[in-house]
Amino acid sequence: MALAALFLTVSLAARAADETTLEIVTKNGVHVFSVELARTDEERQKGLMFRKELPEGKGMLFDFKPDQDVSMWMRNTYIPLDMLFINADGTIRRIAENTEPLSEKTIPSGGPVRGVLEVIGGTAKKLGIAAGDKVAHPLFSGR
Repeated sequence: MALAALFLTVSLAARAADETTLEIVTKNGVHVFSVELARTDEERQKGLMFRKELPEGKGMLFDFKPDQDVSMWMRNTYIPLDMLFINADGTIRRIAENTEPLSEKTIPSGGPVRGVLEVIGGTAKKLGIAAGDKVAHPLFSGR
């Protein structure tokens, strides 16, 4: 039992260490998000699968170093998401809005990207986030 409690404590600490903040600069102002980082193949494959909710202002940032064409999907993802495909310099290349939950349809990046930010569906429209806006985070060279 003590070993299980220790494992849970270590797992929660590791998860907290993988959270960071990022900013998106739009014509409407700066919007700050608290994001989990997905850096390993396993973390990227799982993404936000099996989650039943994602609070506003939260998200997941996928690191695809080196830059590459990527395709995302919504397998086992129960909530609609906005996917922001981000170039290495922090410029948003494209946005897939309100993706369909549980769909296996691929959602392409439209060119090489360094990262993908997933946030709750409708966020881009609500905050006026658009392709060409800048993302400030250490993952991108624009910061």
